[in-house]
Amino acid sequence: MDAHLSVRKSNSILSEIERMRDRVMQRAYDIFSRSGERPGREVGNWLEAESELVWNPAMELAEKDNGFRIEVAIAGVDPKDIVIEATPEDILIKADVHHEHTAKKGEVHVCEFAHGSLFRSIRLPRRIDVDKVKAEFRNGLLILEAPAAEAARKILVDAA
Repeated sequence: MDAHLSVRKSNSILSEIERMRDRVMQRAYDIFSRSGERPGREVGNWLEAESELVWNPAMELAEKDNGFRIEVAIAGVDPKDIVIEATPEDILIKADVHHEHTAKKGEVHVCEFAHGSLFRSIRLPRRIDVDKVKAEFRNGLLILEAPAAEAARKILVDAA
């Protein structure tokens, strides 16, 4: 299924990143509390919390012909649930991901489907023209085309 998606222009994605960090921090603290508040497990608690809350899908960022192509593997996500925000320096991709087991499947022994929040922020190596970013969802792949911003023109001033 091919779908063209809209890209929202944003001044900053920092607040979104901070909000997600706060959610992971709270969950890591909950894990710490649940496990008897044993010191020395801070990194393990953080990684466990992050894996429970955030799906950080595989991606590729390539530069060619004065622009960037970003491919993100998000099979199983409904295109209408994908939110894309762009600043001149960053791309943020978000979606809530749900996977449910039904009785008709029988007893599920292993399930590796993502569940939670798809959250991928991508820092670009050069500025882009946010108004010209295009996004398409095709065969489980989110494809973004982002042309690089034109370099600021030099203005020469003649001295009299």
